[in-house]
Amino acid sequence: MDNWDEVRTAFQVAKVGTVSGAAEALGVHHATVIRHIDALEQRLGAKLFQRHARGYTATEAGQDLLAVAGQTDDQFTQLAGRIKGRGDEVTGELIVTSLDALSPLLVPTIGLFQERHTDLRVRLVSDTRLFRLEYGEAHVAIRAGKLPDQPDNIVQPFFTQTLRLVASKGYVERFGVLTGDNLADHRFVGSTEETPRAPYFKWLADTVPTSSIYFRASSMSAAKEAVVAGIGIGFVASWDRERTADLVEVLPPLEDWTAKIWLVTHMDLHRTAKVQTFVRHLKEQVKTWDVV
Repeated sequence: MDNWDEVRTAFQVAKVGTVSGAAEALGVHHATVIRHIDALEQRLGAKLFQRHARGYTATEAGQDLLAVAGQTDDQFTQLAGRIKGRGDEVTGELIVTSLDALSPLLVPTIGLFQERHTDLRVRLVSDTRLFRLEYGEAHVAIRAGKLPDQPDNIVQPFFTQTLRLVASKGYVERFGVLTGDNLADHRFVGSTEETPRAPYFKWLADTVPTSSIYFRASSMSAAKEAVVAGIGIGFVASWDRERTADLVEVLPPLEDWTAKIWLVTHMDLHRTAKVQTFVRHLKEQVKTWDVV
């Protein structure tokens, strides 16, 4: 079985007989219980429960599965007893998923954290896809944009990132100054996404003619390199001073050019010492970042 979480959910539903009771026992949202049951039944190609007004009753197939699940649950309980206390240690592996553009801020911060916790190994994953914390793909996710709304995740504000619309001095010498009236006469650096999620790239897509976007990049670091190289006008984070001191700000910043950054953890791991200590460290360190 690929996903023990789904089996464990089904086991709890069988024990208590209701979705709400299983959700309370597992400490998850009732929607998660229903999603796990539906996914498990679809995966197995069989109905595990009969739904009725009073709750859920296991079918014959469900009883077979749950007999095995009960034995496995007992083994996990015994295992938990053997390793009790280890959860108070900041050791093992910590998986963090974040935006690639935040690496200059995040990597030194992680390095300082590992100096304080020498037995910890960190895996920093920068990817455009949304990692599924409910399946343990990461311990902590650092996300940008609108407020994440997954029901089992705990979301905390981290900081607000402001973007500047800039160009190299060489670009300005070649193509002149940008004004609100000559957008179509200039070259821009945009996103490869057809429907950008970042508010500043969305502003660019809505405001600038498609024919004026001469270069598209899938990452902010590549977009910055294109701006530094003089290919076009583009966005650079206000905190990103490396190799951007000579760039020219072409328009005053707009409210649409900000992006809220969030710290996201799953409720099952949120209160572990490892995650709590790391999140607390991030909140302390962000105060030292010049992100305005």
